[in-house]
Amino acid sequence: MWLLLALGSAFFAALVSVLGKKGLVGVSVTVATAIRSAVALVLAWIVVLATGSAQEIGTLSSTNFWFLIASGVATGLSWLFYFKSLSLGKVTDVVSVDRLSLLFTGLFGILLFGETDNLPVKIVGLLVVVLGTYVLVVKPANQKDSKSSWSWLPWALASMSFAVATTLLAKIGLTNVDSNLATAIRTTVVVILAGSVLGKTNNRESLKTMNARNFFYLACSGLATGASWLCYFGAIKIGEISVIAPIDKLSILFAAALGFWLLGERVSKRELIGLVLIAVGTLILFIKP
Repeated sequence: MWLLLALGSAFFAALVSVLGKKGLVGVSVTVATAIRSAVALVLAWIVVLATGSAQEIGTLSSTNFWFLIASGVATGLSWLFYFKSLSLGKVTDVVSVDRLSLLFTGLFGILLFGETDNLPVKIVGLLVVVLGTYVLVVKPANQKDSKSSWSWLPWALASMSFAVATTLLAKIGLTNVDSNLATAIRTTVVVILAGSVLGKTNNRESLKTMNARNFFYLACSGLATGASWLCYFGAIKIGEISVIAPIDKLSILFAAALGFWLLGERVSKRELIGLVLIAVGTLILFIKP
């Protein structure tokens, strides 16, 4: 079940990127993030009510509650720092640092949660996935922009750190808690953060210029976001995060396929090598002694 949930998380995460890109035309990132988060929140609470897990709210321990709140805050801060770093640096540089969260999440899963079964194979698999991600997102020196600035790096490192914290805190907060309810609580926190940022900027004006196409794609992206989170946190509740995190990164493969199909984006030979390495590294994690 955890494997199916992890694969579902990866697939829906890919939809988030593709649908979000189509909906971002002429819309600020802050507004788009707020809309996507709000739609994800509605979906999360609908699932909670439909499954009857809302009645468990009163049974949450203080540890559950505060770790889930902290995980939601970490998610919101990770997004904010990520978009800040994107505004200062090149996408490939920022993404390459952000993807390092996979390695640290896996290592912390091994160290903090004792996920040491088949340890050598896990480490090799994680390193191959990280190598594939590096090959995929980092361009050779002769293809890089001549502009050089390191102002983006602290923000990207902060984004990566909070992305790691998101999963680790949620893993602790999910103890004896329904994963759907935990996702709804976390998403509520993210929406509050996104709304607060939107309220303190001038991006609210772009809401007036949104058309039906923007809203449709952003709403669909929000539904995919909610579905991805429900699957991901359902997976880490019952599985090992050192294995689930790399599977979740298979969203890059799904995104490449959907990008080609829906957006007509071509994949270069270098990018194809990166995708193959990611797939191979993920498969290595399933090798049993």
